[in-house]
Amino acid sequence: MKRIAVILCIALVAAVQMRANDSLRIALSPNLLDSMPGVEVLQDSAVGVLLQTALQGKMEWVEIDGYRVQIYSSNQQQAAKSEALDLEDRIKEKIDQPVYVLYIPPFWKVRLGDFRTYEEAREYKKLFVDNFPEVMGDTYIVRDKIQVLQ
Repeated sequence: MKRIAVILCIALVAAVQMRANDSLRIALSPNLLDSMPGVEVLQDSAVGVLLQTALQGKMEWVEIDGYRVQIYSSNQQQAAKSEALDLEDRIKEKIDQPVYVLYIPPFWKVRLGDFRTYEEAREYKKLFVDNFPEVMGDTYIVRDKIQVLQ
């Protein structure tokens, strides 16, 4: 049950963050079923309350210590930036986590997610590598400041 709650929270944070970035294709809301006949959404009522609270501005994004899954790092200045941005473009529509392209001199890095625990990041890393085996050798769990709603 705890694992399901964590997954729902991660999905909720990702959905709210995508909405803030104007890239959310389908917002989770009470009207979702009206726009998609034949689709049944099963979720705990607390998810809807949390989402509405966040959308009404009663919650705020805070930065805390956490973990991300790093899938790319390079210091080859001529190619690294374009490779990092290309990788972001290829995967951002295919995954359910935010994608961060960072420049931490002299490295360009691509990191995924906002995970509170190492275990959450490890589980997501496994899922990601299963779906994108070409990045398996370059995928690591790293400590980072993460964005969460509180």
